[in-house]
Parts: sequence; structure tokens; C-alpha cells
Amino acid sequence: MEKLVYVLRRRAGDSIEAHRDALLATAAPAILEAGALALTAQVADLATDPRVRPEQLFGEGATYASVVSVWLDSLDARAPVTAALEALGGRVDAYLVTESVPQACVDRTWKDGERSPGVTQIVTFPKPDRLTDEAFFRGWHDEHTPFSFELHPTRWSYVRNAVARALTPGAPPYRAIVEERWREFEEWLDPKRLFGSGDVLRRSAEELVHYADFASLNQTLASEWIVKSLRA
Repeated sequence: MEKLVYVLRRRAGDSIEAHRDALLATAAPAILEAGALALTAQVADLATDPRVRPEQLFGEGATYASVVSVWLDSLDARAPVTAALEALGGRVDAYLVTESVPQACVDRTWKDGERSPGVTQIVTFPKPDRLTDEAFFRGWHDEHTPFSFELHPTRWSYVRNAVARALTPGAPPYRAIVEERWREFEEWLDPKRLFGSGDVLRRSAEELVHYADFASLNQTLASEWIVKSLRA
């Protein structure tokens, strides 16, 4: 089984609501019909909330419409999945990833197809050229991941996708696609609840250079729909 992550932009003239509705009503059924084992859609509709400050949407993240995760028996069967997403009319970048779940959501109460409670913070970034693969993964996985529990003490779940390779021509050279969730949007909006102490924030800035450059980070905020879970 393999996991593919698609980063979508909106078609010119489409609202985020129109993108969401077409994704869930048209593309998602086609993807499942094509044999997807599981499907999750993160729609960046919360990024347009007036309480979100522009500086909280980093880099290319402000242009994301959705991030769609698809599980297939083999990536060789991805053509109809990609076609269903391309039919939405916007840009589509696809990646083969290795998924790790350092913090699982263990108290899910909602059904497949329903909007998940809370908010997803999605962050993507490339590997800095100055780092070897070994140093990059040591900084991201071995150092930052355990530290992130101090950085975000109210976080609900954490999914870490390491990019194996891009699957579409011209896709940005991301090496990391991160999905972090909070139970309530208000938790994310309140810095005192989102972050730990001031000392933790200072340490976060210091350890960032071990795996990423701030200027290369891309961030958006999304609502999650687990259209079909692996255990459904």
C-alpha cells in the first residue's frame, strides 16, 4: 500500500467553497470508484477566516485550496485519481510519501464523510541545500518531533509525511508535508493555547535551522473530511 498526497490550487474565479463542494461531491466519489483504499481531504477554507492574520499563512500556503491524501495498493494505479483532481480545473501537484503518525487522534467520534471537528495546520517545506539527507531527517524527526509536543501542548494529532518523490512535472521540491490538528479553531487562534512558554518559542526558532529555512516554510489552515478511512 502507498500513500499519495496531492496539493491543489483553485481554478481562477472559483471560491474556496466552490472548490470544496466540487472536490467532495465530484472528485472524491470518482477517486473511490477508481479503487482508493482511503481518502482524506483537507480544504483550506479556514485560511480565509477574518481572524487569521496574513502573516500566519506562510509562503505558498496562502495559495493552497486543498491537500488530498489517497491510499492505493500501488501508485501505478494513480492515473484516474490524478485525472479526477485535475478535472477541478486548478493546479495539481502530487507526491509519493512515507507516512508517520507520532501523535494519533485516539478519541475520534465522528463518521466517515462528516467534517472533522477543529482545524488542521498544514506545513510544507523543502530540504535546505546545506543539509544532507541524514542531517535533515535527524533535525526534523529526531530533534523537532519530540520537541513539538512542548511547542504545541494542546495539539490533537500529528501526521508527518516524508516525500519520497514528486509524481507530477514541475511540482515544488517539498520533502515534508505536515498535518497537525487542534480540537478547536479557537485553540489555534490563541497564542497562549497554541504555543508553550516564551522559552519554548525561542528554542523553536533556534532548532528550526536543523531541518528547514523559515523563508521556505509554507503554511495554511484547513477543515478536514475523512471521506473514507482505512479501517472503515
